[in-house]
Amino acid sequence: MPDHPDLPDRPGDDAGSGLPPELEQVLRRLTGGAGLDPQMVQALKDMGVDRVDPAMLEMMAGQVQAMFTGAAGDTGEPFNAALATDTARKVVAAEGDTVVADAARRQVDQAVQVAELWLDQVTAFEAPGITTHAWSRAEWVEATMPTWRDLVGPVAEGVGRAVGDAMRAQIAELGQGGIPEGMLPEGLLPPGVDPAAMLGQMEPVLARMSGSMFGLQVGQAVGALASETVSGTEVGLPLVADRSVALLPANVEAFAEGLEVDLDQVRLYLAVREAARVRLFAQVPWIGPQLLTAVRDYARDITIDTDRIESALQSVDPSDATALQSALQDQLFRPDPSPSQRAALTRLETYLALVEGWVDVVAERATRGHLPQAASLAEAIRRRRATGGPAEKVFSGLVGLELRPRRLRDAANLWAALESARGQGGRDAAWGHPDVAPTAADLDDPLGYVERVDASEDSALDSALDQILREGEQ
Repeated sequence: MPDHPDLPDRPGDDAGSGLPPELEQVLRRLTGGAGLDPQMVQALKDMGVDRVDPAMLEMMAGQVQAMFTGAAGDTGEPFNAALATDTARKVVAAEGDTVVADAARRQVDQAVQVAELWLDQVTAFEAPGITTHAWSRAEWVEATMPTWRDLVGPVAEGVGRAVGDAMRAQIAELGQGGIPEGMLPEGLLPPGVDPAAMLGQMEPVLARMSGSMFGLQVGQAVGALASETVSGTEVGLPLVADRSVALLPANVEAFAEGLEVDLDQVRLYLAVREAARVRLFAQVPWIGPQLLTAVRDYARDITIDTDRIESALQSVDPSDATALQSALQDQLFRPDPSPSQRAALTRLETYLALVEGWVDVVAERATRGHLPQAASLAEAIRRRRATGGPAEKVFSGLVGLELRPRRLRDAANLWAALESARGQGGRDAAWGHPDVAPTAADLDDPLGYVERVDASEDSALDSALDQILREGEQ
């Protein structure tokens, strides 16, 4: 193995240790270039370190070096967002991400222009301006990561607190009764080292490691989502800050495979849905913040189940990085939501259903008569959601909830009934203020909601007429 440039060459230093070169470099740096203790080497092998995936070990080694040299810095953020972005980009690169060709960009531009014309005929909401993007997966990652950082920040804070609490508990146990027998492999620590003092000194480092590990998980999740999502806001959240209509041509093509529908029709249909969603977020300024607030409120009250994490770690081979990550993700959160989480979840499910239900109705009105296979495409979208779309997988791991508009059919029925009774303008006017927007109870009784809206409008009209008559008499 080539020697580290910062360290002197020592004959017999680590020759034939059998440890991965990346790990040897880290150990030599931490020991100031001293030779590796044979007992420590054997202990690390017994732990399975020599069988860890080389790519993951190299990344972990880089993180450890950065932590000890201060390169990572203390940004005050609950997790390492730069690592998350870098990891997500590597995930999409591994999937074969490529730069979007000029021809594909022109196709997206044309599809969005047509979609906007169709939407002008079926909604009172105006387009915020035709700003169109044809993004690669990496471009989607870069554009949406700031919103992801805000969404999952509360979860990262909870994970960090749990790591700190567990660390302090271990230190307290060591301080009371010394290191339990078998807790650390024999020979791992040099003679005379106080484990409690060592763990106490390492607590800040472990907190930073927690932030890096969570950043790694965020990056893997967002990268996986970028490999599947077809547009900027398909997840139902305002992830794109500039109110633009964005499609991912590579993912659109993948979605179209097997549908037996012409790709141009698929692109147009998805452009209509995305443009409708962008109009809604732009013209109804309260709905986007309410959605994001509901997610953050749910995440803020998350309880990390340290007992389940410890149990999962005991049952997983530490050399199997994939199984280890899966166990941690599956066991991270306590299964029973708190009352405040249930309230936040109800708001989130209601708003998601209202958004996607409105988009379903408007897209159907905009595409019928234009796209011969619009009904088939709408059914494909419903199947995609019913089987758990890409957003559900991400939020299940990162926030511990299923991001699925469960009441989508009820919401679509409500918007259709309101449109039938009051026209397109009356349908869209229901978004005017969160206090008058449909609620979860209204989804139980769409026709009753329409009747209440009519009665309220009639009452308001009668009051206005009475006022006019009184003023005329004076």
